[in-house]
Parts: sequence; structure tokens; C-alpha cells
Amino acid sequence: MPSSRASDEQQQARQAEGAAQAAEQAGEGSAPREDERYLRALADLDNYRKRAGQEIDRRVAERSEQLLLEWLEAVDSVERALRMQASDGLRSVLEQMDAILARQGVERIGAEGDRFDPELHEAVAVDQTGKAPDRTVVDVARSGYRRGDQVLRPAQVVVARDGGRPESVREPSAEGED
Repeated sequence: MPSSRASDEQQQARQAEGAAQAAEQAGEGSAPREDERYLRALADLDNYRKRAGQEIDRRVAERSEQLLLEWLEAVDSVERALRMQASDGLRSVLEQMDAILARQGVERIGAEGDRFDPELHEAVAVDQTGKAPDRTVVDVARSGYRRGDQVLRPAQVVVARDGGRPESVREPSAEGED
């Protein structure tokens, strides 16, 4: 019977070894799943941080733009006051306001003699006297402003048009424009 006892022990050893391998395999299978969940959680957190940062940047930019637009209203008021009654004091205030805008990267757009550009200008009137070349700004009703490539507010301008001949009879210019 020693042989049967030895075979029983061998069989039990094999079963124990099989159970240990199965447990080991099960353990290996769960460890990668936990690692995968951890890495996904890290990626989700990183994505959240990026989205939150972008949202903060967007809100700061919107608020900055809104503040600049409100400041431009004050600049307009000073310019209107200067048109009504010129004053050295008001002129110096306007210069100081323009300097503050310049420090913020804001520049004035729209000046007499500029070529009309619908991206930068808003035509509020047309001058057909023929005193200026066609599609040229002849007067600025309200200055426009931009910061870098972004137009904060287009300039409101009066634009010269060739009023001598009807639109259908006019010859195209050398640039291929009407």
C-alpha cells in the first residue's frame, strides 16, 4: 500500500500545485486590470486639468476683452468731448488712455486714407463726391481697435465711392476689383 499512499500524495501535490498556479494566474490577471484602471484614472485627471485650465484661460480672455470694450467707451467719450471743445487737459487724458491701451497690446485702427477693409472697418456712410480714390476711408466716425490679430471693435468709417458712373458701366480696376 505504500505505493497507493505515495500516489495519493503525488496526486494531492499535483492538485495543490494546480490550485497554486490557478491562483497565481488569477492574481496576474487582476493586477493588470488594476494597473489599467489606475492609468485611466490618471489620464482622466490629466484631461480634466487641461480642460479646466483652458476654461480658465477662456474666461480670463473674455473678461479682459469685456473690460477693454468698456474702457473704449470712456475713450470715445473723451474724443467726443474734444470734438465739442478742444482742451489741453482732455487731450492729455486721451493720450494717457491711449498709452494704457498700447501697454495692453491694443492699437487703433481706421484712419483717413486707408483702403476700406470689411474685416477692420464698418461703413456707416458713402461719399460719392469723387474727391478721394474709390473704396478709401474719407472720415472716421468712431475709431476701431484690435489686439494682435483680433479685432475688438471695427472702425466706423465713411467710404469714398466712384459716383461718376453707374456701377454696371464702371471698368474694373487693375487689381481686378470693381
